[in-house]
Amino acid sequence: MKMMTDPVMLLSFVNLKLRDEFDSPDALCDDLEWDRAELEGRLAALGRSYDAQSNQYR
Repeated sequence: MKMMTDPVMLLSFVNLKLRDEFDSPDALCDDLEWDRAELEGRLAALGRSYDAQSNQYR
């Protein structure tokens, strides 16, 4: 699956998937064939970073 370009939609999608299907960003990225560094960069542009305790980008 191609990573969406709209960062707000990407954040929403990723957090939904982490809540419902995946236990980590690595598992999500492996399944969707995404580069985690690219994902982190796009979400960092929104001021978001991964919080392992909640398994979300906050």
